[in-house]
Amino acid sequence: MAFPSITHVALTVSDLDRSVPWYRTLFDAEPVLDEDTGPFRHVVWSLGDTLVGLHEFPDGVGDVDFDERRPGLDHLAFACGDRAELEHWASRLDELDIDHGGIVDAPYGSGLAFRDPDGLPLELFAPPS
Repeated sequence: MAFPSITHVALTVSDLDRSVPWYRTLFDAEPVLDEDTGPFRHVVWSLGDTLVGLHEFPDGVGDVDFDERRPGLDHLAFACGDRAELEHWASRLDELDIDHGGIVDAPYGSGLAFRDPDGLPLELFAPPS
């Protein structure tokens, strides 16, 4: 039996009022869900076969900067079909005035790293040609 694929990812943000417009612009899509569950509010997008959600907790710890060196999330990567698509995304991030590290090539593929308004590390990734 193969291990199941990822169905969704949830990222905790400090301020949905700031993050939702940023992700809406990045994804060029409207969320499919905006719900207050009581313990937290979440906003969710459907991207292909994966749901990407943002959570905001009313009792959240907002004074701690994200650091990928701590145990937990290192980064979230989105798949590109090839390097040409990755180059398109580099241009799109420039248009959106989103800082990024440029395309970095490696034997296992090419990546384009950037951060969301809370400093969460995101990446667009293409397999090697």
